[in-house]
Amino acid sequence: MYRLVGGVLALLATCVSARAESVIVWDRLPSTTLQRPFPFHVYLPDGYGNGELRYPVLYLLHGAGGDETSWTKAGHIKDTADRLIASRAIPPAIIVMPGCRACWWVDGHLDKADTAFWRELVPAIQRRYRTILGRRGRLVAGLSAGGYGAVRFAMRYPNRIAAVAALSPAVYADLPPAISSARSQPPFRRADGSFDDAMWQANNYTAYADAYFRQHQRVPFYLVSGDNDAYGIAFETMTLFRRLYERQPKLTELRIIDGDHSWDIWTRAIEGAMRYMFRFADKPEPMLVAANAALVRRQDPATPPLPIEKSDNTVARSAPALGWNAPSWLRGP
Repeated sequence: MYRLVGGVLALLATCVSARAESVIVWDRLPSTTLQRPFPFHVYLPDGYGNGELRYPVLYLLHGAGGDETSWTKAGHIKDTADRLIASRAIPPAIIVMPGCRACWWVDGHLDKADTAFWRELVPAIQRRYRTILGRRGRLVAGLSAGGYGAVRFAMRYPNRIAAVAALSPAVYADLPPAISSARSQPPFRRADGSFDDAMWQANNYTAYADAYFRQHQRVPFYLVSGDNDAYGIAFETMTLFRRLYERQPKLTELRIIDGDHSWDIWTRAIEGAMRYMFRFADKPEPMLVAANAALVRRQDPATPPLPIEKSDNTVARSAPALGWNAPSWLRGP
């Protein structure tokens, strides 16, 4: 009897240990646009490695001084995603955290980060991982400079994004203040080191707002700022909110919370942002259903199709199938 019970317990322990758990995968692609490898971390939900579902994707953009590790290390995004999925506040999803330090997610003087994101990264994710294709399978969020990037992505490419969240976004409607890193970083810096006003204005959301409001596709916005933000971003966030709320009141949310321009704000705010954004994304679907749906929900004909990048032999091609037994060297931090 004891031997039987012991055998059953051992079997249960084996089943529990073999259960698919969420994982952070390190990956990269060779970018001809950036002329260097384009690294990114990927959160794969519990069950990804043992199933055949396609998942919605959240692209999380870091700030001016961050990289692909920011959201995993400082933002503890794995814990947040695990908790929200376990409580069914959001569906199981893939989260992609690209690394492009000080690029502001624009085609600036140094890096063509906008082009690299849409022409290389997004197609690579669609090829390597089981994602829901099309607009309703794609969300974008970011903090600070990443919030700036998320806002301009939504206004420039509304037919590609289901919803967006911007946390402490550096969305200066005019020009950034002297204390902003935008004034000293490569995207907006001329060869002589001076700040390029025209480059900022050409890439800021204000350059796309009129065209965004003229077209029919509306992107839900979730905006957050700390009330004591040292960079004056609370005011700028409220300015953006007012402009959006006047045109799409039912698809614009604003939260002004206690705090400065720090991870204390962003780790708290991302939970509410994810709850909001995933309301507008498709739920995980069987691969055949998702493929058929993508044929029906084609992108705006005016937008050229996103190309698929060539095979990259420098990364593990088994990455899309990773689950509970992924090798430790691919799990990241």
